Amino acid sequence: MAKFLYALTHIPQVVLPLFNSLGSWTYVILFSLIFMETGLVVFPWLPGQSLIFVTSSFAALHGAEVKMSILVPGFFIAAVLGDTLNYLIGTRLIKWPWLKRRLAGPTMAKAQLFFSRYGLRAIIFGRFVPLIRTFVPLISGIAKYRFGRFMLGNVLGVAIWVVSDALAGYYLGSIPFVQAHFSTLLLGLVICGSLPAVFFNLIKRIRRHIIERNL
Repeated sequence: MAKFLYALTHIPQVVLPLFNSLGSWTYVILFSLIFMETGLVVFPWLPGQSLIFVTSSFAALHGAEVKMSILVPGFFIAAVLGDTLNYLIGTRLIKWPWLKRRLAGPTMAKAQLFFSRYGLRAIIFGRFVPLIRTFVPLISGIAKYRFGRFMLGNVLGVAIWVVSDALAGYYLGSIPFVQAHFSTLLLGLVICGSLPAVFFNLIKRIRRHIIERNL
């Protein structure tokens, strides 16, 4: 228990030596997580935005061997490739007879109409919403959205997403006050990031309880 509490309150002292000892494998692991979160539909729960922010904060700390010059282009390439794979999976899934029958008619027409009107904006801004950024490329592929337009939104959305999160993380990580209280602030960030999920889960439970009582 004491070791666990120490790790929580001394995150840089615990994590940075691990990063430094792994060397280049650090980047392989980080980029693989981003690729899996965006490219494989079964992993929307993996960290994406928070991973870029936190690792960029680590890059600003003294003694860290994590380099922004590698992180930013690496995250960008991993996310673009992940979204592209997700789109291609969508184009293959729609060829399955079962799925094709389920989506035929008004459902497919509505999806295609939506992407014809808002496709580029949905791809760019959907990148900033957890879970949504995993499914937008898949649905755009299923809806047969033009690949060229998809890639334009993909590249623009990923570029803004990676650069803004990386710069924000690095900037905050370079502030002396943040460095002095890094573990506390990081834990607070993680807790705040989890609150929406906890809140919606609570609302869902309350709603289910009310429905069950009224049956």
